[in-house]
Amino acid sequence: MKHRFSLLIVFMVSVILTACGPSPAPVGQPTTVQPAQAPTALTEASAPTQVAAPISADALPRKETLYFNGLQWGPVVGWNPYSNNNNNGMVIALQDSARVTMFETPYLYNMLDGKQYPLLADGDWTWNADRTEITFKIKSAARWSDGTPVTAEDVAYTWATHVKYETAVAAANRDYIETIEAVDPQTVVIKAKLDANGRAVNPLIVQAYLSTYYVIQKAWTQKLEERSGGDPTKLLADPAEDVVYSGPYGKFFADDTKVVLVRNDNYWGQDPSMWGKLPMPKYLAHVIFKDNAAGSTALAAGEVDVSQQFNSNVQDLWEKQNLPISTYLPEPPYHIGASLPTAFFNLKAAGLDQVCIRKAIAIAVDYSAIIANAMTNQSATFEQVPRSLMNPTPFEQALYNREAVAHLQWTGNDIEGAKKLLDDCGVVDTDGDGWREYNGQKLSYVATCPNGWSDWQAAIEIVAAAGKQIGIDITTNFPEWSVYQTVVTKSDTPLPAGYEIFMMWSAGAGPTQPWGRIRNLLSSEWIGMPSNWSGNWGQYSNPEVDELLKLIPHETDEARLKEMYTRLVEIYLTDVPSFTLMYRPQNFHTVNESIWTNFPHEGDGTNPPVPPLNLIDGWGIAGLYNLRLVEP
Repeated sequence: MKHRFSLLIVFMVSVILTACGPSPAPVGQPTTVQPAQAPTALTEASAPTQVAAPISADALPRKETLYFNGLQWGPVVGWNPYSNNNNNGMVIALQDSARVTMFETPYLYNMLDGKQYPLLADGDWTWNADRTEITFKIKSAARWSDGTPVTAEDVAYTWATHVKYETAVAAANRDYIETIEAVDPQTVVIKAKLDANGRAVNPLIVQAYLSTYYVIQKAWTQKLEERSGGDPTKLLADPAEDVVYSGPYGKFFADDTKVVLVRNDNYWGQDPSMWGKLPMPKYLAHVIFKDNAAGSTALAAGEVDVSQQFNSNVQDLWEKQNLPISTYLPEPPYHIGASLPTAFFNLKAAGLDQVCIRKAIAIAVDYSAIIANAMTNQSATFEQVPRSLMNPTPFEQALYNREAVAHLQWTGNDIEGAKKLLDDCGVVDTDGDGWREYNGQKLSYVATCPNGWSDWQAAIEIVAAAGKQIGIDITTNFPEWSVYQTVVTKSDTPLPAGYEIFMMWSAGAGPTQPWGRIRNLLSSEWIGMPSNWSGNWGQYSNPEVDELLKLIPHETDEARLKEMYTRLVEIYLTDVPSFTLMYRPQNFHTVNESIWTNFPHEGDGTNPPVPPLNLIDGWGIAGLYNLRLVEP
């Protein structure tokens, strides 16, 4: 990276000396899986016991500890992998790139190449000929923290438990997965739910299950069921302090000041069939900071190694303060964008049912100012990555024909173009008061987002300023989140006055993307829902879009998929039911190399490339195995 900071030169001699001796190969691609006997270090007799170490959580060895910020706000509630109420940011995150420090998924998703790589699984998963069943195997080396084998029965029982106790995981997947069955101790079959034509309802969602949701031990689950008496509320509320896990780290300490995980030195992943070694840090620690400012101060002081929070003007840390701090990319946008914070139009509001008015507002907005002010240049520009429905990752950008929609693009701050667009469709100022009218009514709107969401608020102010420059009166309002979310997610009635233009998020990178993101942005299936956390909050409806969204999950021809995605982008840029304001990173992956080095960065030579996901999410956890000490 270009800003590898002069400070590291001081340490070059020690690094060179270290390099003279043998060192583990960097983790970049899975070792070829060989049929293996369970390593003797992982037998049931050698199972690790709960650590009651002499080391204090207040005096962790600095050269054995990797410190984080931005993941844990407030004390941990629990360690229960069935619950979604743990507030356990270092351990539990069921997402497209699942957090796999303590609990593990069959596969790991890599946002950089769009592929799933085996973790607990042995080799690739496969569809049957009809694409109604997925089969995969569990590695024979995989072990729980109590030393017992991870089996196909654990996978099957995990799903059955989710269904039995109606967890959030079951709610998200039961319309797409019929059953998960153990064929033998190592073989798992996932049977998709079928539609009236005998096809899987949605193959993409079935595939995504493999890298999104944890495998939980059957024996421990049965203990949990027994002590909860079969009561779903009690089962989900159980803090699970005794949970058995398969990942490389377990609980060491947690209170209202910090969370510390400790490496399981008997972790099965050191087997040649997986990583072939243990992760470098003995401890993963997260101080619970009161706010972003405190976290940024700790990062600058070298008290945080990996920062997953927005650090305003992050480049100042190395350019002005000459600190050994860097980001995945050496130049703006510094991070890999994955999600698309979006301004939605209330399509029922007077005038906003007209494409020319929506597009005029959208092309007038100064996106460069949003990126510079709201994101302090930690977003790609729309000159760098033209707007579409795709995030900036190479995998998604390759899925549509950029040239085919180039004539529909805009980069923003086109005041004259917006005025001409309005003039040409007859939206003019007829009474000389400086504001345009439509059907005799002054165009006056409120742009809004939640109070305290500073980057969004800055963006909304810039949207409002654009309106005034083209004769549309746009004011701003910032209600508290508790009010805002109640209004915006109620899609069974028209949005009320004061929510004509409003911001919401979009999905990041994942195995169902970009289909899942487009579905969330444009599908009419969300209209009419009394509680809609999925998307299309402006209530856009287009039958062609709905049909394409039904077809894509079943399409396997890459050329046809590209045609479909290109058509969806064309419709989106033509109808403008909403518009992206910036690209936001999946993670704000910023690292301090005072203690540790060899973090993932662009061009680091790893293959598959290790994504900037703070070394604990999806394939990003491979980065833990590549770390080195600056001064061993």
